[in-house]
Parts: sequence; C-alpha cells; structure tokens
Amino acid sequence: MKRYFLTGLALVLLLALSAIFYGAWLNEQGEYKIAERMEERRLALPGARAEVREMHPRITLSTVSLTSSAKTDAVALIEGRITECLAPKGSFVHKGDVIFIIENEDIPLQIKEADAAVLKAEAELKRSTNNFSRYRMLRENDATSAERYDEAETAYTAAVANLEAAKARKEKLLVQQSRREVTAPIDGTVLTLYRENGGYVASGTPLALVGDFGLLTFTIPLEDMYARRLALGDEARLLFRNKDLQKVYGTEYAAGNMGTNQEFIARLTKITPSLSEPAAMRSVTWQIDNSAKVLEPQTYGGVSLTALKGYSVLAVPLAAMTDNSRSAVFVLAADGTVSRRSVETGANDGEYISILSGLSEGEIVVTNGMEGLMEGMKAEIELSETNGGGAVR
Repeated sequence: MKRYFLTGLALVLLLALSAIFYGAWLNEQGEYKIAERMEERRLALPGARAEVREMHPRITLSTVSLTSSAKTDAVALIEGRITECLAPKGSFVHKGDVIFIIENEDIPLQIKEADAAVLKAEAELKRSTNNFSRYRMLRENDATSAERYDEAETAYTAAVANLEAAKARKEKLLVQQSRREVTAPIDGTVLTLYRENGGYVASGTPLALVGDFGLLTFTIPLEDMYARRLALGDEARLLFRNKDLQKVYGTEYAAGNMGTNQEFIARLTKITPSLSEPAAMRSVTWQIDNSAKVLEPQTYGGVSLTALKGYSVLAVPLAAMTDNSRSAVFVLAADGTVSRRSVETGANDGEYISILSGLSEGEIVVTNGMEGLMEGMKAEIELSETNGGGAVR
C-alpha cells in the first residue's frame, strides 16, 4: 500500500516538473519569437536626401526699427501765440510751405516805435549835416576855432551812426515779423504736430516734424560667416505680418500701394566693420524703397528678410532637425538602421537649411516621427517627391 502511494506521488511530482519545464520552454520560445519579430519590424518614416540646391537665406526678425535720414523739425523763430495750422498731420508739404502762423502782438508796436526812431534820427542827421557844413566853411575862412569844428564833425558822425542803428533796429523787427510764418524745412510729409492752435511758444520751439520717408533704412546684426556672403547692392524681399499696414491715408494713395500685399525691396548699403577687417559680428544696413508710402519711420514686429540672390549649398529640410539648436539629425545607415548624427548648419530659407559639415550629398535623413526614435532602430524611409519618391530601407 505504501509502495503504491509513493509511486503515485512520484508520478505527480514528475508531471508537475514536466509542466513547469514545458511552460518555461514555451515562454522562452514566445520571447524569442517576439524579439525576432521586433528585430524584423521596421518603422515607416518620412525622409529626404541631402541635396545641393540653390539657397535664398531668410532671416526672421522679431522687431525692425525703420528710420528716415530725411526728416527734420519745423521750428518757431519768434515767440508768440499760434493762430493757424495750415498743414495737418499726414499732409504732404514742399519746402517753404507754411505750416503754422504765429502772432506776436508786441512786434507791430515795436515796428511803429522803430519808424519814429528812424524819422527822429533822419531829422537829427539833417540838422547835424547843415551844422557841420556851416562850420566847415567857417573853418576854411579861419572864422571859427578848430575845437568847434571838431564838435560839429563829431555830432555829424554820431547822427549818421544813430540813423543806421535805427534802420537796423527796424529791419530786425521786420525780419521777426516775417518769421510769423513757420515753414517746412524740406519736402516731405508732416509726421507729427507738437503744438496746437492757441498755444504760446518761445523762439526755437520745435512745432512739427517733417520727413520724406520714400526711402527708409534699418540695421541688423549678422554673424561674420553670413555677412561674408553679402555684397553692397544686394537686394532682399521684405515681408511684414503687421496689421498696421492696413491703413488709409488722408492724402491720396501713392502708386502701387497694396496694403499688406505690398512687396518691399531692401538694398544693402553698408556693412560695419567692412569685410576687410576681422570681426565676429557685423552691422548690416539696408535701405527700403517705400515710394508707396505704406511704411512709416517706426518699429515693426514680425518681419522676414529673404535674399533675392541665391547660392548653391548642401541642404536638408528644416524638419529634419531634432532640436531647436539645429545641430543633429537622424540618418539612415546602409543596414537599414537609423543613428543620430551631429551636424553644423548655416542659413535657412524657411523650408531648407544649409549643411556645413556632418552630412554628405545623397545621405538620407528622417524628417518626421522622431519622438521616441532611438539609435539602431530599423526604418523604412519614404522619400518626398522632390527627393525622387519611393521607399528606402
């Protein structure tokens, strides 16, 4: 009886061990199959070849400050009260056009006083002239002393001087009276009115800013490597995303004024310091043809500058960059796996970026789906149509 019990127990243990080992074998086989399938699995990812293409570099500027060299203040040349404004803000004026009229009530009275002083000086001169002539005749006949003759001559000289001074005083007042009209110093648009009718101003007070902003300029900093691709006279296209361009002037529209659809062309006029001098950074000055008068001398946000002159360079899509520093890409290797590679990049045109080092022409980079992508993963790259299309493993 005991023997049968032990035999049955041994069989049960044998069956249990067999089940355990069989389960372990099945689990190992399952993991092997999963690993084998994972090994054979390829990620489907979009990509592109590194190709030589013509690049038109684009710079995006958060702000750009436009200035005009042709702007100046119309200044009051006498003190007084503003009685009229003949050129409202935004109006176009020619040099010499009247903008303000200033009245100084004291000047007309002073002119009358000067007239009286001139008449008095003329009368005194006439008396002194007659007296001097009489004493000269007497002196010639030795009928008077030299002392009296000298006194008469001195009185005559003083009368001449007094008359000239009175006339000069009157001329000065007449000039001041003529300055009651404040005129435009240059041809241009009245950009700002500093004062209004009724205000009292002192001589030398700026009253209006007049400027011709048909040509505007702005300056941006550039690294030396980018500045050296430029030359004086190069042109670039400016795009403004600012809604401030959607405006209507009180004056007539200039020819070509298309609001936000207006195309602006900037021309490179200055590089500081010059390219002949070593420098890490350079200031680059551009001049804008603003003949449509859509832009004003002010600061604008959201501006892009795209060079019209292109140059050939090895490039990949901007989307291939793995981070904001634009210093790495995922490259497809010959065995079908991907690896992360550091690259040195240059200018971009908003769609493609130039590769200075780290990639060779024809190599394939991943352009999307890089989240979670790791070294050694196998991938099947679908090239874009511009790169020949088709899948690459």
